[in-house]
Amino acid sequence: MFRTISRRDILRTGAGAGAMIGLGDLGFLLRLNAVSAAEAKLEPNVVRLRPEIEPLVRLLEVTPRERLLEEVAHRIQRGLSYRELLAALLLAGVKNVEPRPSVGHKFHTVLVVNSAHLASMASPPEHRWLPIFWALDYYKSAEARDVEERNWTMSKVDESAVPPPHKARDAFIAAMDNWDEVAADAAVASLARNAGANEIYELFFRYGMRDFRSIGHKAIYVANSCRTLHCIGWQHAEPVLRSLAYALLMHEGGNPAKRDDAADQPFRRNEERAKRIRPEWQDGKLDAAATTELLETMRTASNDEACEAVVAMLNRGVAPQSIWDALHVAAGELLMRQPGIVALHAVTSTNALHYAYQASGDDNTRRLLLLQNAAYVAMFRDAMGGRGRIKTLSIADLSSDEGKPNEIAVDNIFAQLRGEPIVAARNLLAYLKQPSTDASAAAELMDTARMLVFLKGDDAHDYKFSSAILEDYYHVSPDWRNQYLAANLFMLPSSADRDNSLVQRTRAALGA
Repeated sequence: MFRTISRRDILRTGAGAGAMIGLGDLGFLLRLNAVSAAEAKLEPNVVRLRPEIEPLVRLLEVTPRERLLEEVAHRIQRGLSYRELLAALLLAGVKNVEPRPSVGHKFHTVLVVNSAHLASMASPPEHRWLPIFWALDYYKSAEARDVEERNWTMSKVDESAVPPPHKARDAFIAAMDNWDEVAADAAVASLARNAGANEIYELFFRYGMRDFRSIGHKAIYVANSCRTLHCIGWQHAEPVLRSLAYALLMHEGGNPAKRDDAADQPFRRNEERAKRIRPEWQDGKLDAAATTELLETMRTASNDEACEAVVAMLNRGVAPQSIWDALHVAAGELLMRQPGIVALHAVTSTNALHYAYQASGDDNTRRLLLLQNAAYVAMFRDAMGGRGRIKTLSIADLSSDEGKPNEIAVDNIFAQLRGEPIVAARNLLAYLKQPSTDASAAAELMDTARMLVFLKGDDAHDYKFSSAILEDYYHVSPDWRNQYLAANLFMLPSSADRDNSLVQRTRAALGA
């Protein structure tokens, strides 16, 4: 299928907000064309990108890392659009970086494209190029790692094996069920050419959640690829979907279809368990007490027990939203107890599975996504066991009457984050609980966090994690969202962290 070949206004006020926490003036970004809201808006009938897309991908491939930002800045000044650059960035990644041996590591250059896009779109127009410039530089580092490992490049489709349109869906299902990479590659090429996006991603939602390998990256890739294609245009789908199918078939050892590995067991049991959920399961009522109950369960339950608890709640009339609230907060609690890579992925995979749940139109797939997320959170908790100390913290530990909310300032919260994270989290929660607090308070916090990622972030997880939690803040019910944000504060950058070199490099690229 694939062969190895040779190749190749933080607060909407701009600088004033940056000065508040000593971040400096980012006015030099005004040298670039601002990314307009119209340009970034999803257009259902977006036209095919102009023919220069292939040379643009090639530019990303062949330009040395130390010159790429300058070359791209020059193209932007000459009219290169945001969408074109985003498309080329994604395509360069799926073409040149292999999602093996794990759907992570160097492959974060693909996984992070949507996260960088989300950060960009949530920023003031004059700052929107920053995340994309960061991702461009990150791509070059991932490309270099791939060259060192296998020098992999996606090969052409074997056209002789591509099934006709009326057989493509069944062929794809059979190939994925049998973990057959060659057959899946040919079948997904046919689907990409002949089937609709919704039909194809309904299939991928199932296969992205079916196994607990690569600590949630399979589900993350499904969600992020779907979202990025919505922006750049479906005409780019075929290589992305081929890469996605290849990634989802990653496994260790023998064919998973012929054995009963722990990574596959929850989905197999949940396929049967989902049949026991009442037909009217989506008409339940919001129940904060049920959220508290499930949150307590998730602290100790096995993945089987967690899934059974979800079934019982749905059958007694608890709204799915109350269950999602518990899963989001439970993932945040894991991160409070052990700020690190495992708990971080409990949060980001919950974001991905919740996106799939919102996007899916299939009742059974939605049941399975809810059940699988419960299993995932329990399995992430267990996986933390060999990763060092696990603190006995919970959301309740963030509710403290010691703080003086009227004296808490956003910049102080982020300044104390690295030295006293629990105090910073309590202050954040107290700040958001002030009687005078309105939506602008949360927005201020999130804008500050986002700008700190731009200035301090040096890893793909800084973008993946921050984009996930800042998005999911609004997906969690009002009764729980402030606790959710406070719990996840533990892995956000602090204003005390060292600056990365991105802003300086971008300034130099623009000749500022």
